[in-house]
Amino acid sequence: MTAKPSLLWKILLSTSVAITLLLALAGWFVQNQTSSALLRSLQSEVEGSFGAYQSLWQARAATLRSVSLVLSTMSDVRAAFQTNDQATIRDTAAEIWAKASQSNAMFLVTDPRGGVIASLGGAQVLGNSLGNSLDVVRDAGARFPAQSEGFAVENGRLYELVVTPVYVQTARGPGLLNVLVAGFPVDQTVVAELKQQTGGSDFVFVANGSVVASSLPASQSAPIAAEYRRSAKLQRIGLPDGEVAVLGNTLRNIDGVPAGDLLVVRSFESIRHNLNALLRNLVLIWAAAILAGLAISGFLAHRILKPIQQLDEAAALIARQEYGTRVAEGANDELGRLARTFNAMCISIQDARDELIRQERISTIGRLSSSIVHDLRNPLASIYGGAEMIMDGDLSERQLHRIAGNIYRSSRAINDLLRELVDVSRGSNQAPEPCRLCEVIGAAVDAQTSTADQQGVQIEATVEPAIELPLERARMERVFLNLIGNALEAMPDGGRVEIRAERNGDHVMIGIADTGPGIPASVRQRLFQPFVSGGKNGLGLGLALSRQTVLDHGGDLWAEEVDSRGARFRLRLPYPPA
Repeated sequence: MTAKPSLLWKILLSTSVAITLLLALAGWFVQNQTSSALLRSLQSEVEGSFGAYQSLWQARAATLRSVSLVLSTMSDVRAAFQTNDQATIRDTAAEIWAKASQSNAMFLVTDPRGGVIASLGGAQVLGNSLGNSLDVVRDAGARFPAQSEGFAVENGRLYELVVTPVYVQTARGPGLLNVLVAGFPVDQTVVAELKQQTGGSDFVFVANGSVVASSLPASQSAPIAAEYRRSAKLQRIGLPDGEVAVLGNTLRNIDGVPAGDLLVVRSFESIRHNLNALLRNLVLIWAAAILAGLAISGFLAHRILKPIQQLDEAAALIARQEYGTRVAEGANDELGRLARTFNAMCISIQDARDELIRQERISTIGRLSSSIVHDLRNPLASIYGGAEMIMDGDLSERQLHRIAGNIYRSSRAINDLLRELVDVSRGSNQAPEPCRLCEVIGAAVDAQTSTADQQGVQIEATVEPAIELPLERARMERVFLNLIGNALEAMPDGGRVEIRAERNGDHVMIGIADTGPGIPASVRQRLFQPFVSGGKNGLGLGLALSRQTVLDHGGDLWAEEVDSRGARFRLRLPYPPA
């Protein structure tokens, strides 16, 4: 049978499972909250980068507006523009722009219809990428004399432009002379400056679905541009080498129509690194908590279960009939009350056992007296019957000799019974002596002949004369006397008793069968226990002592089950080698 785990191990196992589940749930919650916090932090960083871009870009645009507005109001500029001479306009614009412009800014002078008169600054570096005519001037015309600004896509390139009209006072009112177009090209220089000033975020400018400038390699910026969907929410885009967070902003032209998109890109690598570090820490904390929890649980469970273990050990001692066992009662808690109840129960059991022993002793004395009376009745009946025959009749010498022999054997049986009772109480046995089995059985049959004749019972004994065994003659004779006497008691109205003995190898088998009613089923299983009787005269010790006698001789005695009426006892005695 598989050993079941102890209560301590059950507590430790349940505690470890509970701690594991609680820590797993807490770990999942912490990881989920940390992941959410890191995502919010990343979004804040991206939004911060976007705010830095807006501040930087608005500052640049404000500079362009201020410079353009100042230029448009200067008398020298207006005087040069009124000459309508392109060389004069170009020279004047170049002289003034050189004093006010930034290194990568561009400056153009166009006529009211958008035709380019002069291209300065960054526009010269870019050559004629903007062409000879600017549609943005014509688009801004509806808003003159106010300035207009926005992004424009010209020849596949993206620009941020500020359009400023230049007016002169005429007799018919203000007249539009020319238009100043100032701006910045969106190129690698711009994105590098944005990345530097925004704490490491990457920027991708997209126009017409294509990347026009990016701080990322083309292998990353192209998939981002392809996967991006115009939205004000933070988007997660997967790349072959990792996942990135993307926050987009629509770049609009002078008419407010989308001209492109600015994508602020931040890698999830830092979040993944932080989550992996958190996961490692959680695993270490989980392992440490499990070990600590098991150690603490084991310590507490051992202290709590110690009184229960003592109760278990005390109960085992009580089961071994050590009724004087007591346990420490301890504190006034549940275990203390249980210990006191257990001790009270032990005292009650001990008192009840002492009372039972006392009652059993009294009962034993009564049963023993009844058994002695029963065992004395048969030999006394034989002595009484023989004495009565001698007194009542004129008997022959042979008959007198036979009756005297029966009286002698019955008297000796009484003496042997008394001596056997003393020997049983003292535990002493006599030394065996060689005896012919037929004589031992014959003596028991002769002792019961008178009673058998009175009840009309025929006793037949068939024993091989050559069988000789080492026996305690008196004790073995009493065994057969008891078995024959039990059979006679069971057949008060006559019957038959058969005794057969034969050698069978290294032992002798003896059978004693009668034709009586048989052994009651209620006593068959307890037939050889002391004070168990199925007869009317209270037989209790006879069979128990008989079997013990046979066992002392190295044999055995038992009752066989028979299909017909009657009882059958079998004896097995060892046969000594020749």
